[in-house]
Amino acid sequence: MTRSTTIRVLAEGDWDDVVALEAGAYAALGLSEGRAALRSKAAASPTTCFVLRADELVVGYLLALPYPASRAPALGQTETSRHTSRNLHLHDVVVAPAYRGRGLGRRLVAHLEDTAAAHGCTEVSLIAVAGAETYWSARGYTAAPHVPTTGYDPTAVYMSRSLRSRSPRSRADTPADHRRS
Repeated sequence: MTRSTTIRVLAEGDWDDVVALEAGAYAALGLSEGRAALRSKAAASPTTCFVLRADELVVGYLLALPYPASRAPALGQTETSRHTSRNLHLHDVVVAPAYRGRGLGRRLVAHLEDTAAAHGCTEVSLIAVAGAETYWSARGYTAAPHVPTTGYDPTAVYMSRSLRSRSPRSRADTPADHRRS
């Protein structure tokens, strides 16, 4: 059982863990990007990229960056542009297999949505891959099948969720194991 779980901004020393988690989740699907592409996406918005720590280990991560609505960063390519946008694109979220089924991925996404709302973003977008559209739909994301998802898997779907009615939770409303560091 996990004793404590924390979410904090991704740090330089986290990259080996992030790259290993990403490869474990996406290599078999042909969607693994590699260190350079991942680092470039994090560099575009360091304050919206997080790691999840449990049992003194990095057991998950989330990368998000401002990106124009109805567009997405290219998979596997380094991000060379910085965008100013009220849309925050959730590029990648992974929780280690041994820690899945505990709501930790939802906590990472809630943390991102709180952060996005606090920064004045009005929308979060993502590309659902490997049949994850149902998962994201259940969490309030709406599919936009007309938006191209070139380079992702054939079932990939662009999705987004409005944050207009969402306000960041107060610290008192934040579960103890969803601490901000």
